[in-house]
Amino acid sequence: MKFFAPLLLLLLVGNAAGPPEAAIQYFRNVRQVHISQPDRQNYFLVDEEIWRYSRPDLGDLRLYDGDSPVQYALVEQRAGITSQEVEAKILNLGRISGHTEFDLDAEGLAEYDRIRLRLDAHDFVATASVSGGGAPGKASEVELTPSTLYDFTKEQLGSNSLLKLPTSSFRYLHVRLSPGIQPQQVKGAAIYNLREQKASWTKMGSCAAPQTKQRLTLIRCTAPVKVPLSRILLQVAPEQVNFRRTVTVETGAVGTTTVGTTTVGTTTVGTTTVETTTAETTTAEDRPGQPIAGGEISRVRLNRAGILVTSEELAVSVNGSPGEFTLAIDNGDNPPLKITAAEPFSVERRIYFDPQGKTTLRLFYGDEKLSSPVYDYARFFHLDASPAEAQLSAGGQNAQYSGRPDERPWSERHQGILWAAMTLAVLVLAILALRGLRAGNQQ
Repeated sequence: MKFFAPLLLLLLVGNAAGPPEAAIQYFRNVRQVHISQPDRQNYFLVDEEIWRYSRPDLGDLRLYDGDSPVQYALVEQRAGITSQEVEAKILNLGRISGHTEFDLDAEGLAEYDRIRLRLDAHDFVATASVSGGGAPGKASEVELTPSTLYDFTKEQLGSNSLLKLPTSSFRYLHVRLSPGIQPQQVKGAAIYNLREQKASWTKMGSCAAPQTKQRLTLIRCTAPVKVPLSRILLQVAPEQVNFRRTVTVETGAVGTTTVGTTTVGTTTVGTTTVETTTAETTTAEDRPGQPIAGGEISRVRLNRAGILVTSEELAVSVNGSPGEFTLAIDNGDNPPLKITAAEPFSVERRIYFDPQGKTTLRLFYGDEKLSSPVYDYARFFHLDASPAEAQLSAGGQNAQYSGRPDERPWSERHQGILWAAMTLAVLVLAILALRGLRAGNQQ
């Protein structure tokens, strides 16, 4: 049995390989980082060159000042919305001179800039006048920004029940609706303070001219394989209005089931900009293909009762790295859309770092075995008020590259020795077993 102790120890030690370490000679690619303002926080953009030659998760990016690593934080410039929403108590709901009026108790929130009404009404356009004050029944002391409410259920063109205000702190609000909404149709209200950060986008790839095939408009697009796309923005001739189309994003052959997702857009009613959302839709077409995303695009310009309603949503959300893909726009029985351009975009990614007075650093990448870095700078990242943008030189091969040594566990690198040792161990056990049997028989 003494033979097996060193063998077991050898196997345990041979397989106890740690995570790969970063070293300049293990990176295939390098770029110079030129810093014009070394006295402040800097950043540079992750471009197509980096995506092409780095790992898909960007975990092999490393910054160096000479031979010393420089910590950084990888930040996605996604849209962000933070809000605190509370229910507002409705008081004094009634009808005055043909107008539905009521007060809102905003006690639950110190500051707010949105009111969301819950209305049991369809196919209407109405204006909402809002004022504020310090007591119920006296909430008309200060007039706030008016808003327009609408519902186009019949036309399937969306709705809006959101009132946008300047940041306010009135305890009570008074809402007056134009004729068309009855008091019993006002079911509730909520107030909240919206803090919005807009996303930044980087164009990745290109799309060919659209082609029409029966009821479909087809657009072939290509993007770098490893780049994660976020949305596809369509441009439609400005004279083409009042349309709504289902869009499918597919790889391979064109066509298959369309699963609706959220689209991106804004709505302007009169002089007021409001937020809109598009409900999910599911349609099916009997065509081969592999869908990866879908949604709807639309443009609305309607004049109802002297109120101009405009809405435009021309971006479809995607999530993935499709490489080559096709947009399939279902025109139904309508004329094809006059699409002038289609552009794929990825959420912008930035590398933030502190140059500490340096005017030049080096960015290395292209080591597939390297683990993602764990930096305190990223864990406790704080975005400065005015970071400076650094510039990257053209990409090139690392002249110091030598490749990693064979870092496989000892058992994988010496399988012959391992099998020989295991075979020898089996033989020894068999001999010991036979000796034991013979000793037993002799007794």
